[in-house]
Amino acid sequence: MTEITLDADRRRNGPYTLAADLLGLLVPQAAPELVAAHDIEILAAAPGLRASVPAGRVSPVDRLPQDERILVPGRLRTLRLANGLAEFVRDHLRVRGPLAVRVTNTHEADPTDTELVAVLRRRVPAELLTITLEDPAFVVPGPGGVPVREADLDRYRDEGFHHAMAEAGAALLPTLAEDGEEWWRLLHRTTTALAALDREDEARALLDHARRVSAHPKHRATAAYATAMLLVRHHDPGERDPEAAMAWINEAVALTSLLPDRRERAFHLGFDLNGKALIEVRRGNTEVALRLVQQAIELAERDLAPGRHPVHKAVLRANRAQLTALLGDAEGALADLDAVVAADPGYPDPYLDRGNLLHRLGRLEEALADYETAMRVGPPFPEPYYNRSEIRYARGDLAGALADLDHAIELDPGFTDAYVNRAGLLVALDELDRARADAERDLDNPYLLCVLGQVEAAQGKRVKARKAYDSALRRDPRLAAVWAGRGALAFEEGDHETSIADLTRAIELEESAEALFNRSLALRMTGRAERARADLRRARELAPDDEEVRRALAELG
Repeated sequence: MTEITLDADRRRNGPYTLAADLLGLLVPQAAPELVAAHDIEILAAAPGLRASVPAGRVSPVDRLPQDERILVPGRLRTLRLANGLAEFVRDHLRVRGPLAVRVTNTHEADPTDTELVAVLRRRVPAELLTITLEDPAFVVPGPGGVPVREADLDRYRDEGFHHAMAEAGAALLPTLAEDGEEWWRLLHRTTTALAALDREDEARALLDHARRVSAHPKHRATAAYATAMLLVRHHDPGERDPEAAMAWINEAVALTSLLPDRRERAFHLGFDLNGKALIEVRRGNTEVALRLVQQAIELAERDLAPGRHPVHKAVLRANRAQLTALLGDAEGALADLDAVVAADPGYPDPYLDRGNLLHRLGRLEEALADYETAMRVGPPFPEPYYNRSEIRYARGDLAGALADLDHAIELDPGFTDAYVNRAGLLVALDELDRARADAERDLDNPYLLCVLGQVEAAQGKRVKARKAYDSALRRDPRLAAVWAGRGALAFEEGDHETSIADLTRAIELEESAEALFNRSLALRMTGRAERARADLRRARELAPDDEEVRRALAELG
């Protein structure tokens, strides 16, 4: 077994200091095809390897100037990178043999390296990789030994290294002349990073300070926009305030509308109108939101120079697609998403959005193709696997669906929706102990409580099953599956009237062949054969291949 010692102190090289050193040792030994499969992750963590690692999976965004790179990665971007790096390390060590890594100065590690170590330990088998975290032999001097360059700040922003960006902002902002261009650029980047880290109060304090020291219209408008987004996107739903956000976004619109340069005005005003559209969506005004996005698109098409701001234009079209889909124009939404994908074939997220729309339209092969493209063109993330599992489940491929859900959870152990679907699937596969383990993971989640009720019912524990269903309904009384489960339980207990009432509520919320069939059984037990027949006919319309429904109809005549 090869043994190495690595220093994780972020003050040497910032984010991924540990990862860069590890990759510097492993990449030269690795198979070229393995390096190519993880080029994005390797170069994000170790830009010093750029001369020896060809960038195969590229995006047009990589060639844009900084002022046009408006999309800042979300906080889960580094988890995607960590998963890709873990897969690279795992597959490399399977060929080269086991490795033992001793890590020093872990107390000074950047969160990117801390996260990576956790993912490596979780995803790389212990017989291939052991990581020992050692306490430092001495306390190293405080931060500030390595100057942060503009290129470093660009990297922090572009890659979504939010902790490093926030730390750099706190250190550098006091050294810059307030209200200058450099100060404002760093302030906006810092507040964006703080918001991504759920530190909205700190971001708001910086924006409020900026307003106290500046009367610059463009910068005040951008600060007003940022404040509005803090208020409408706050990580705590109880802290969101769309009405206050509307007041701030209107100030931004008023200021940017006065900018004298036509192209600058079109860009900034389009940004503000798009933000205002989000607020209108949160207020329940989808049609108003669509008109705002359309106005922003018309501004961009009319006043922005051809070939400039492609990301801005693509974001507007992607948002229009979401809104038109909500309003029932699936084909219009699809046309916009086709254009977004064509504009940047190397960006995975639009494939996911288009796949979801194709899935809703019943175009399953095309949806699968988009999900699988999303898996290939970027670092690994769970959503394409989660969505593919739904198609596999609908087609009866339960093993494939389970494998996809297992992988989604491996990529992100905090992905609650995947636990919900996996727990339900495990019930269907009669793997009740595994289903219970998933369901008991979060007993405040109504969906998981519903699955727990199904598990308890399947194991004959009716009192516990009813308790789980009732707990789920207290948290969300609009879950059809809970009403359906409770209705089936009441039928088993011989309480047919309660069964009919619960199943009726389930059908009102979400009509399904299964709930209709179950209600027909309860109706027959109470002598209401004609109503039972009507339920079975409707169930046959929804599930024409269901043999159980056909037999029941034949029995009723």
